[in-house]
Amino acid sequence: MKARVKKDTCIGCGACTTIADQIFQIGDDGLAEVMNPTEKDEKIQEIPKEDQENVMDAAESCPTGAIEVIE
Repeated sequence: MKARVKKDTCIGCGACTTIADQIFQIGDDGLAEVMNPTEKDEKIQEIPKEDQENVMDAAESCPTGAIEVIE
């Protein structure tokens, strides 16, 4: 599983950072982003198995649907 934040949709509410703080952070632009992108051009991060449930919860809790989960 991989995840990324769609910057054009994110409002920077921080719900994802509360739910999955080991994966998401608020960037210098005030919007959420993955902490350790494994695909730099796309800002996509591979999600370790132990964090997948939290990432799914974060995606479901995002008020704008800005978190994209890629299976």
